[in-house]
Amino acid sequence: MMKRVVTYLMAGGKGERLLPLTKDRTKPAVPFGGIYRIIDFTLNNCINSGLRRIYILTQYKSASLQRHIRLGWNILPSELGQFIEILPAQQRVGESWYLGTADAIFQNIYSMDNEKADEVLILAGDHVYKMNYYKMIDYHRSVGADMTLAVVEMDKSKASDLGVVEVDKQGKVRGFQEKPGADATLIPGSKDKIYASMGIYLFNTSILEEELIEDNKNNSSKHDFGKDILPDMVKKGRKVVMYDFKGDDQRPAYWRDIGTRDAYYEANMDLISENPEFDLYDEEWPIRTYQEQFPPAKVIFSENLAASKAAPEALCREGVFNSLIANGCVINGSKIVHSILSPDVRVEKNSQVYDSILMEGVRVGEGVKIKGAIIDKDIQIPAGAVIGYDAALDKERFHVTHSGIVLVAKGTGIK
Repeated sequence: MMKRVVTYLMAGGKGERLLPLTKDRTKPAVPFGGIYRIIDFTLNNCINSGLRRIYILTQYKSASLQRHIRLGWNILPSELGQFIEILPAQQRVGESWYLGTADAIFQNIYSMDNEKADEVLILAGDHVYKMNYYKMIDYHRSVGADMTLAVVEMDKSKASDLGVVEVDKQGKVRGFQEKPGADATLIPGSKDKIYASMGIYLFNTSILEEELIEDNKNNSSKHDFGKDILPDMVKKGRKVVMYDFKGDDQRPAYWRDIGTRDAYYEANMDLISENPEFDLYDEEWPIRTYQEQFPPAKVIFSENLAASKAAPEALCREGVFNSLIANGCVINGSKIVHSILSPDVRVEKNSQVYDSILMEGVRVGEGVKIKGAIIDKDIQIPAGAVIGYDAALDKERFHVTHSGIVLVAKGTGIK
């Protein structure tokens, strides 16, 4: 069954709405959840679904992504016809780089021919979710579709950040709206729900090749699946259907498009809740990644507290609470609350970190206070610094999101 499907994972986007996190890296390579990169979740979905012929299409600032794939995902036996292979933009069919999602596939149409697959699965490399793609593939085959588009039910209030799919009562796709906001088309029979496109497209190979070749000849096209290929197929009367992504309880499954800085922060914070919808500890759906070798995480209580007879009552002054702490971290006499510390983070005495994400190699000096912040890799925070408590001062020094989350970019010097 696996041999009938070839998978393309789109990983070339700039992710401009995630700046400055994407200043030096493509969006799928942005760290997430302490030890992962965003692309890991889509790759794990592929592996756990039994899809093991995977092309990753790269373009924008892909060096760190390529290194991550080389070190962490060189796991499939080529002698069995399995692979995870990177296809960088290389002007194979003309003088241009990838012009859009559809053009990226068109420029690699030769690889599709080489694999001789019956179906092509196209995925976005910048979403967080768990999905068995073969359930969608089985559905696609059972209804005899030309193309199947995965959707998930969302509140209409989120329509300004998402692609919205228009469907009829039979589940056939009738249109596509890009970030329509208040004008979003609702699910038939619903008062406040939409179907959000998950960026997951399953095509019959022959149909896809026809559409890509035709789109390439259209000079007015944006060469994008959502804006061009899908609407054109609907107009032609192709059988384009939706696949409604639900959990085992038949409720909308967890899916997050972390295209904005606030959405990125919120999705990270989702992982810390007591019973998270997205469970990193699910033994039936393992999530692998590449991790450098670090010693175990270490938490040190201050000498005064350790010597105090009242230590149990005073523990709330320092310690780790409701947080994810990666290997290599050293927390020395400080308080960490509802935060994510990536590998090799060090927090010195009498510091406080609340509701924050500290990426790999961050150094926090003594007496530092951090609240509601994202600190990018290798930032040195000097003793006594305060981040997240003075909105006006934070805006002068750092990036601040609409909801007030402070982003400290790589290379930032902090006084």
